[in-house]
Amino acid sequence: MEQFKGQPRLPKFASPKRYDIRLKPDLATCKFSGSVAIDLDIVSKTKFIVLNAADLSIQKETVSFTHKAFSSYLRPAPGRTSPVLGSAPSSSSTILSLFPSAVLNYLWQWWQRLWTWFFSFPTLERFRTKVFEPCKIDLVGEDEILVLEFPETLPTGIGVLAIDFDGILNDKMKGFYRSTYKHNGEKKNMAVTQFEPVDARRCFPCWDEPACKATFKISLDVPADLVALSNMPMVDEKVEGHVKTVFYQESPIMSTYLVAVVIGLFDYVEDHTSDGVKVRVYCQVGKQNQGKFALNVAVKTLEFYREYFAVPYSLPKLDMIAIPDFAYGAMENYGLVTYRETALLYDEQHSAAANKQRVTIVVTHELAHQWFGNLVTMEWWTHLWLNEGFATWVSYLAADRLFPEWESWTQFLQESVEGLRLDELAESHPIEVEINPAGEISEIFDAISYRKGASVIRMLQSYLGAECFQRSLAAYIKRHACSNAKTEDLWTALEEGSGEPVNKLMNSWTKQKGYPVVSVKINDNKLEFEQSQFLLSGSHGDGQWIVPIIFCCGSYDACQSFLLETKSASIDLEENEAWIKVNVDQTGFYRVKYDEDLQAELSYAIETKMLSATDRFGILDDSFALCMARQQSLTSLLTLMAAYGEELDCTVLSNLISISYKIARIAADATPELVDSIRHFFIILFQHSAEKLGWEAKAGESHLDAMLRGQILTALAEFGDEPTLREASRRFHAFLNDRSTPLLSPDIRKAAYVAVMQTVNASNRSGFESLLRVYRETDLSQEKTRILESLASCPDPNIILEVLGFILSSEVRSQDAVSGLAVCWEGRETAWNWLKENWEYIAKTWGSGVLIRRFVSSIVSPFASFEKAREVEDFFATRSQSSIARTLKQSIERVNINAHWVQSIQNEENFAETVDELLYGKS
Repeated sequence: MEQFKGQPRLPKFASPKRYDIRLKPDLATCKFSGSVAIDLDIVSKTKFIVLNAADLSIQKETVSFTHKAFSSYLRPAPGRTSPVLGSAPSSSSTILSLFPSAVLNYLWQWWQRLWTWFFSFPTLERFRTKVFEPCKIDLVGEDEILVLEFPETLPTGIGVLAIDFDGILNDKMKGFYRSTYKHNGEKKNMAVTQFEPVDARRCFPCWDEPACKATFKISLDVPADLVALSNMPMVDEKVEGHVKTVFYQESPIMSTYLVAVVIGLFDYVEDHTSDGVKVRVYCQVGKQNQGKFALNVAVKTLEFYREYFAVPYSLPKLDMIAIPDFAYGAMENYGLVTYRETALLYDEQHSAAANKQRVTIVVTHELAHQWFGNLVTMEWWTHLWLNEGFATWVSYLAADRLFPEWESWTQFLQESVEGLRLDELAESHPIEVEINPAGEISEIFDAISYRKGASVIRMLQSYLGAECFQRSLAAYIKRHACSNAKTEDLWTALEEGSGEPVNKLMNSWTKQKGYPVVSVKINDNKLEFEQSQFLLSGSHGDGQWIVPIIFCCGSYDACQSFLLETKSASIDLEENEAWIKVNVDQTGFYRVKYDEDLQAELSYAIETKMLSATDRFGILDDSFALCMARQQSLTSLLTLMAAYGEELDCTVLSNLISISYKIARIAADATPELVDSIRHFFIILFQHSAEKLGWEAKAGESHLDAMLRGQILTALAEFGDEPTLREASRRFHAFLNDRSTPLLSPDIRKAAYVAVMQTVNASNRSGFESLLRVYRETDLSQEKTRILESLASCPDPNIILEVLGFILSSEVRSQDAVSGLAVCWEGRETAWNWLKENWEYIAKTWGSGVLIRRFVSSIVSPFASFEKAREVEDFFATRSQSSIARTLKQSIERVNINAHWVQSIQNEENFAETVDELLYGKS
């Protein structure tokens, strides 16, 4: 058995074909029992069967393997997904290749019926089966495998592995777990599954790898008064007293991580697509009206994807369900998509415009997985980005189709920036990253797989053209439907469809980490380009990319493009060119560094409103990154930011606000004597847009203005703008007296909550206590999240400590605790000491899931001293674990980057004078 321990993947001598699973959860004791019968194809002689199992008690006396005699005649031939007669070789090498697959399948079905009938006679029983019982059963906890050793060699062919087992409905939000809710004031449990990436093994023994696809026949024994859902529609139900057994239609072939079960008390709303797919949104009793918006989005999205992918949705129904306790935003289980309540439910009265957009993006993302991930599945977690990068990109494509007024592709830049900001770290990783221990898998569910993945897809689509890209994508899905694929399979389809060397082009973006900064300057009427790897640390990387360059000179009417395949290149220019913008519309995943003259021209073009919103966004974000990397001064960055004084675009202003927060923080470390002046500069910078938007929604205003209002007012509150603080306080107190007052609409509530917390301290606690009261009274998850995010903005360290204690209390669901971690600059040290004191509890509670990474990154990353980086490193030297290893390294790297940035700012000449000039010029 030792040879199976410590291996990253299961041995290949057995392949699952079908699971027959029966589960019986007990929601009172939070335990479950179950049985599984797995149709196995033993492909090579062995005395062992090795599969995954974790946190289960195996009933050893029930374990057996029943070999079906003559099953070799019923096995698929190598290279085929459907069986052929006998044990024939690949159809490409036999006369069978002359027959269409439909004919072969028809013949196969009749052959199987004849064979089954012949061996149904009792006298032939001994020829039909042979039962093998294991002589040794070993459940290896560290490797999460179940090793069955048999006293004799198992023959090749089809057999059935039977196992009974017991387990716990855990509270870790993974595997088969319990979530709590209230019905008529009584606390109740529901049973939920979350199997991605490797937690199906916590519900039933299985081959828990994406490539081990099989069909699933599921039945559930549940209380008769509850709703029981699974991937497929119910086909039968038998009630005996207070218990019912629900039987579900057998699923198509799929991976274990997509299996789903939910049991609880729910209401639902229902609709159908034009081709008859039944779509439902399930939620807690009494909240069904909050599911109507998501239902409408889902129906339209399924129809759009059917058209775009040229392949219909493959199941007869789609259920989407809101789960009160859920670690991720959502999970794309085939036919039964699970969501956090904040990602699925939308309340017309109490949800903000940002909540509506989040529901749209999450729903379109998860439904994209029904094709990318479920129908065509990555072969191994190395190719996770094929699932997540594509779903992220396609979700914006769908959102743009459904709500074109939202300018989704401009907003997509916020996704792109998150990818850039992680990939500019030395501790980043390639899009395609080798995954070995299962503990590493959760760490690549990050901005590289999702956001960088989506961004390079967008870059490739821009290069190949939308029509060609769509056509090739449809061909890829059809070719690999109901099977597994690797990155190279996608490149092959795109190469065939476009005639372009896609594999060569894209390997530089997926197989190496990082991205380039392209330096641009004019020399003797030539525009010169030079690429180098961009790293925030200031180090020199050795990466080189094939970079699609699109640029324009003075006008968008005549854009030029070429591939920068070497380190440098040049283009002839006409005389007297005006401004030059490289990476037009920010479709490329790289940064641009302009020389001083070109930067000055672009700054003027921004002020005179000659550039698109996407390009204004890109120039700002590239300059900020260059400043952090000490390739550009903070003086020049603030000067550029002043050009955005009349900016009104939602996405551009959102990024301007984000950058302002970061500058204010670093300035507090570098030049504390200038912090008030810098904050005042930012208040002036946002006054124009604040005055345009006001506090009240205007008749017929856009969705984007509604979102922007809250962000602008929140920023003014955080920077201490007195008129904003006073008005927010007035509206908040009106809200306390009447929760339906129009004075505090959902779009501006967070701004008011943040404003209230700015004035809270140990001797003035009323605002804090009022917000806690609102938190306790509301049953809307989005409102609870808004409050948690606002509490940590208080500048009083004593209040911060109370807030951090509150998020660990039973009043805050485990998934929501991380919303209260983004403490202000004044609370950093308090939060760090709190983390150290509570680390044992935090590691025990969140240590095996994705959320623990947020505890580390949110509290560690904001520091800005080399001493603190060493202190963090020393603390975790004996406390680290595989699920946070990469995040910890990235967080410590950010601390060191901040420390270098502080030194750089302190060494800038005339920085104070520049701040004064900007204030004087803007006042």
